[in-house]
Amino acid sequence: MKIVAPAGNKERFFAAIKATADEIYLGLKGFGARRNAENFTLDEIKEALDYAHLRGSRIFLTLNTIMTNREIEMLYPTLKELYNYGLDAIIVQDLGYAKYLHENFPEIEIHGSTQLTVANHYEINYLKTLGFKRVVLPRELSFEEIKSIRENTDMELEVFVSGSLCISFSGNCYLSSFIGGRSGNRGMCAQPCRKEYKDSCGNSSYFLSPKDQLLGFEEIQKLKNIGIESIKIEGRMKDVNYVYETVSYYRNLIDGLNVKSNTSKLFNRGYSKGYFYSNKEIINSDYSYNMGEKIGEVTGKYIRLSQDLVCGDGITFLSANYKNLGGEFINKLDIVSIQDERKIAYAGEKISLNFPVGTKYIFRNYNKKINDEVAKEIKNNNKKLKIKAEFEAKIGMTSKLSLYVEKDNFKIIEVQVFSEVKTQKALKKQLEIEEIKDKLSEIGESEFILTDIDVNIENGIFIPLSEIKSLKRNAVEKLQEKILNFYRRDLDKELKEKGKTYYKLAIEKDDEKSMSYIAIVSNDEQYETVNSLKNEYGIEEIYHRTYDVAKQSSLGKHDLSNSLASNLYELLENKNSKVLLNWNMNITNSYTLKVLENIKNLDTVIISPELNFAKIRFLGKTQLKKAILIYSKLKGMTIDIELTEDKKILTNIEGDKYLVSRNKFGTEIFIEKPLNIINIIGKLKMYCIDKLVLEFTNETKEEVEKVLKQLKTRKGEYREYNYKRGVY
Repeated sequence: MKIVAPAGNKERFFAAIKATADEIYLGLKGFGARRNAENFTLDEIKEALDYAHLRGSRIFLTLNTIMTNREIEMLYPTLKELYNYGLDAIIVQDLGYAKYLHENFPEIEIHGSTQLTVANHYEINYLKTLGFKRVVLPRELSFEEIKSIRENTDMELEVFVSGSLCISFSGNCYLSSFIGGRSGNRGMCAQPCRKEYKDSCGNSSYFLSPKDQLLGFEEIQKLKNIGIESIKIEGRMKDVNYVYETVSYYRNLIDGLNVKSNTSKLFNRGYSKGYFYSNKEIINSDYSYNMGEKIGEVTGKYIRLSQDLVCGDGITFLSANYKNLGGEFINKLDIVSIQDERKIAYAGEKISLNFPVGTKYIFRNYNKKINDEVAKEIKNNNKKLKIKAEFEAKIGMTSKLSLYVEKDNFKIIEVQVFSEVKTQKALKKQLEIEEIKDKLSEIGESEFILTDIDVNIENGIFIPLSEIKSLKRNAVEKLQEKILNFYRRDLDKELKEKGKTYYKLAIEKDDEKSMSYIAIVSNDEQYETVNSLKNEYGIEEIYHRTYDVAKQSSLGKHDLSNSLASNLYELLENKNSKVLLNWNMNITNSYTLKVLENIKNLDTVIISPELNFAKIRFLGKTQLKKAILIYSKLKGMTIDIELTEDKKILTNIEGDKYLVSRNKFGTEIFIEKPLNIINIIGKLKMYCIDKLVLEFTNETKEEVEKVLKQLKTRKGEYREYNYKRGVY
């Protein structure tokens, strides 16, 4: 089972490799689901590829965001250069982009991001038909669900084991997008989940802020035993020491060593096992950022320590309700009842320290001892590629040294070098096998470590040790060169041999349509209301809302006779001949529409409301009918835990209100102020739309009727959200 580690910049990349990560995921500047990370330039990725490949690691490029037509095509020259240089895999969210990559870069691995939210084996097996090699499973799956998926697919599976959790299913969080234009599906999430909210009763809390995940020895053995290919560590925005320590921790667990983790001493906003055991106790309602670990409390004029404290530690002062009152680095310790100066105060002792009024707790957010230890390990350690050697020598012949890399007991890369002079018969002391092995083992600062040396020599020979050293040096240099060349590609040659040319859609300009109204309802009262008035207002079709995510354990809850699909499972297994695909499928480009055209029962797709009008217009002609929302209390999040009672309201510090609704699948959060562009229906024809969608969530009968009347009056409360501004 491999470790997939994060690299938000070069320093974190080197730390991950030094900690023995097998695979590294990193981003290209300006793209990917962590666009706020420092990320890498083209030349830096090339440097990383060589560094990783020489040490037996692989590099994955994160392009796991929704894409527009222009973005898909503009990246081609850069990707061609990286492909030829040896990029190992690309992680994607967008189905159309996956198709584009598969056609244009036939030998690259395509991995499905967790942003795709494929949570069952039906969807995973469909992705395999599209050319996907691996899928990163949603973090919301329990072990039993992961196990069931494993039993029903041979696709490579990757599982998150450590790091930040999103409260919403990845790919189905729109709060940042609709409120501020910063889309999580575009790598620009403003993290509204980490803010404080008030509920309907006036209680303030971090209702939407999860603890980080940290799976331990037992969980890793479970995943290993069922055949999970790789485990993923989150942390492209976390520091170098965090990356190194966390990768090292999981390397020990995979190797069967039940060691203690120091990860929580380097970054800590609370930890849980996530969804692994289905208990879902993941929220830290007290605070939402890296507070560190609690090490003491105020008792009168002093602080009583619950953990050791040393000079150089950084501490934070917190009130009784965990408000941050400031912090400082400890440069001197005043230990109560101790006259001698010490640089350490022990657990149970009291220290005198100037702390702000109202301080209750002391947290350590910088652990000098652990950071110093990790920094030392990073400096002294490095990952080595395991290689083997064969040495042959006979009197009167040139000696030969072979170095090679094995995979599954087969030589996959091998070099051979020969001495410049013939081997002589020993006049005095003959050369011994152990002497040769010792000299060959000394490969110093290279990227390699010799794990096995097979020496086959004739008795009574003599070879100067300097000659063996020269052979070794030449062989190492040739092996380095051959390994790098092993990963190089020639795309033009590959495409020519396959009889393929550059795949690019010719976007045909669409025509204006005769638009029709359709409605999506959430309950029987809404259905009856719309149905009774559909003829009066020209509503041609009524659909019942479904749930965004089809988890492996909940497939039986999904009504496949419902002709509205909100996930790939509901679409692929649908019993209807004409299906409407909901907007949460994040359709934003013509390439994705082209992929979806091949699903025989799909009739209409609702284009993502994250797109602005201009980009909707340029989607062009398609065999599918295109629909857009004209009214909706937009969904902000799809959540797999119960937050509060049904239909409660959460309010942020800016006064924005969100509706919390619980159903048989999970929790959904809706934006209280609805999208409403009914007033400009007459102008929508220019965007070549077939159907206009009214989506109802918690509206009463009277509210539904009021919205329907606006279809005639065109006098609603106009609110366009991203239709005008788009998203970053």
